Amino acid sequence: MILRDRLRCPEPAPSRRQLLLGAATGLLLPGCTLNPDRDHDDADAPTSEVPLFAGPASSRPITAWVLSSGGPRGFVHVGVLKALDELGLRPDLIVGASVGAFIGVLRAGGRSGREIEALALELRPWWLARLAVGTPEHLSGAPLADYVRSQTGEHLLERLPIPAVCVATRMSDGVAVGFNRGDIGLAVQAASAIEGRFAPVRIRGQRYLDADQTLPLPVRMARALGATRVLAVDASAHEDRAPAGAEHYRVGDLHKRALTAPDARAADVLLHPDFGYWVSLSREFRERAIAAGYRATLADAARIRALHGA
Repeated sequence: MILRDRLRCPEPAPSRRQLLLGAATGLLLPGCTLNPDRDHDDADAPTSEVPLFAGPASSRPITAWVLSSGGPRGFVHVGVLKALDELGLRPDLIVGASVGAFIGVLRAGGRSGREIEALALELRPWWLARLAVGTPEHLSGAPLADYVRSQTGEHLLERLPIPAVCVATRMSDGVAVGFNRGDIGLAVQAASAIEGRFAPVRIRGQRYLDADQTLPLPVRMARALGATRVLAVDASAHEDRAPAGAEHYRVGDLHKRALTAPDARAADVLLHPDFGYWVSLSREFRERAIAAGYRATLADAARIRALHGA
């Protein structure tokens, strides 16, 4: 999700306080979620269908775009999508984790890369959350679900122009689950529920969190769903280029790299744009991340076109 637990932002203390105060004020405006742990067990509750591509269709190449988790770093996905649009490319499947699910579903719903860029630059993080009463996390991502529905104009994942999968972690056993049917908003909300920050989403009796600590770059999920060609975008930090003062984050960076490594190897083309180590929610940072994703994609255009058979 856009809000992540690690804002690596070396800004002066006053500006950070202003950001937090603004966010707190915004969070109060939408009201409260009084029953954040209610079970979503109706007919439209998200579910998974494996394999996604079966029968005669499985005999043709299936191209998937995989978008990783990454919090604010996920703005890089927007630049990648904008460049892919300019290259005239389209996938058969989009698979996303956390912020990758959020941005991926917007593209699967018909939004162009440029339209998503406009949304990303105007987005205010507190539009996507509200206070959750009675939970230790204190925040609910229910407004995120509403936002996704409004921006795609669709309620069900299976009705999107491009098939999309939102990867979440089932809390009972730590297994990554790919939602590809049912309520589009709930699927993104579950895929973006940050442990300790946003209330888990209960679906058919099971609680779900984002997949940042289980499958942050879900290439193997795309393969399991039938993808034969995979373009993956890794929004994680370049820990080998961490500046002085970043030692505190080193353990987390190395843990994330261990989680992403098997999926990075399983991708046909991997993009891992570098736009600096520190992150924030400022417009300048968003523009920098988007530009980095755009440049990295165009720089690798030949391989990416070949992957798509173009």
